[in-house]
Amino acid sequence: MTVVAEPEPKRGPSLVAQIAVLLALTAIAAGIGWFSGGFLIRSQPSAAEADATPSAPSHPPAGEKAAVAGHGQSAAAGNPAASSDRVVDLAPITTNLAVPDTIWIRLELSLVLDKEPEDPDLVLTIQQDVMAYIRTVKLIQVQGASGFQHLKSDLLERAKIRSQGLVKDVLVRTMIFE
Repeated sequence: MTVVAEPEPKRGPSLVAQIAVLLALTAIAAGIGWFSGGFLIRSQPSAAEADATPSAPSHPPAGEKAAVAGHGQSAAAGNPAASSDRVVDLAPITTNLAVPDTIWIRLELSLVLDKEPEDPDLVLTIQQDVMAYIRTVKLIQVQGASGFQHLKSDLLERAKIRSQGLVKDVLVRTMIFE
């Protein structure tokens, strides 16, 4: 009778070797973070340089009002429109979406124009075009942040086409789904 010796099962790396590798990788990651943080700090202007550069005031001085077309409102602090731009509010748009047609949307938009439009019906034309476009939109297209960005860029593109480039930006003030 022959005794067949079974081979010993192979053991993995020892616990000490695993801990050593883990500590080495942690040290490498910490070093990379330290060097990249130092690089980012050096690429930013220092506090003295930041104080030396003049910055635009966050709100207009007392007594001054920015030119805003349409409703005689003053520009709010933080408004992306410059004082030479005209901001025109569109009437609220309420309509249903294409799919599902039981979902309604209410949009309140403003247009940032380069100058005063020559055609008084231009704003009405843009509003009607936006409403016609919104009726073709599916709910899945406007879900999430990227869907909102796509919708906003589509609205801006349509407004620029209708105004022959007079519209610089479309501001979405309110967007409500029901």
